[in-house]
Order: sequence, then C-alpha cells, then structure tokens
Amino acid sequence: MTPEDWEFVESVTEYETGWYTGGYDRYRQPDGTEKDYYWAELPPAVVVVARKQRAGGHAGDELVTVEQFRPAIDRYCLELPAGIVEDEDDPDGSLAADESIPAAAYESAAARELAEETGWHPETTVLVEDFWTSTGVLRHRRGIVFATDLVETDRALDTNEFITVRRVPLDGVLDRVREDPANDATIEGILLARAEGLL
Repeated sequence: MTPEDWEFVESVTEYETGWYTGGYDRYRQPDGTEKDYYWAELPPAVVVVARKQRAGGHAGDELVTVEQFRPAIDRYCLELPAGIVEDEDDPDGSLAADESIPAAAYESAAARELAEETGWHPETTVLVEDFWTSTGVLRHRRGIVFATDLVETDRALDTNEFITVRRVPLDGVLDRVREDPANDATIEGILLARAEGLL
C-alpha cells in the first residue's frame, strides 16, 4: 500500500498503556530524507445516534445523549453514547485478523453501549458510516450507528463511568451539541445521520 516514492523503513512500539499503544514508523520520504511519524493505536469504537421516537409522528422526537466529565480537557461534555467494539461483538474474528470491521460488529457494540450507558436498548440499528479518524496521528476506526425503536432496560456502567443521560429535542439538536465544549464524534454522528435522512 505504500506509494512508490515513499519507502517504509521500520516500525517501533515505544509504550503500551492497556488503553492504547504508541510508537512511530520511520519512512524514507520522496526527497530521500528519513523521518519518524508518530502514532497512537486505539481499538475501533462506535458512536450511537439514538432517536427516541414519540407516538403520533416525529414532532417531539429526541436524541439520547450523555453528559460526562472528560479529565483530558477538564470539562463536562454533552456527547452521543459511544464505546469500544469488543471481541464479543465480532464472532467471526475480523477484529483479531486485522480485517475490515463488519457492520454487524459495529451494530452489536452500539446496542450494548447504548443499553449500558443510558438504559435504552435499540430494537433497530444500522451502520451509517465507518472511517479512519485523525489520520495524522491516530490508528483508529470509528463507526457511526443509528439506533431506534428504543426499549427501556437496566444500565450497566463501568467503574469509571459517571454519566447523566440527557434527552435532547431533535429540533435544534445540532445547535445544542455545537456549544462549547463541542465533541467531534457527536457532531459527525448527527451530521452523517442527517445526511442519510435519518434525522
């Protein structure tokens, strides 16, 4: 996959945190010089655009969001529910084989994360898009999944999750999530779902 005018020299892993791996790849560039390109590798993740429908039409529909403190920026953020795609979401083993991630794995992860974080289980999920993120520094894939036909269930928060569920009216939701501190995955999810006619 490397273009002819770029030559891969070596890959070095410098540290592993249990959450992500960091290191660099050395390349010989088109002008003949060599440079180390640093990266952090994270597992694939899913972001859930969960539409809570009201009886009698779309008026009053809401998006299920979560508010939580993000120590990295020292702020509370309003976000779409999200989480890691686990091995259990991918019974065919594509994740372990470093292959493309099947839609079913993203959708399984979305249903699990939405239920765990918010107490809503989706009867219907559909992968809207998956893509690489922050390609200048990350090795990380993200899937956006639209979820609907929500049924109440029990929450199952992780020990480091202190989450408040917020239902935001669909009318004006983009303006709401663009308020500081805005979150990239949340804005992407809403825009992509809107582009597909789902919102």
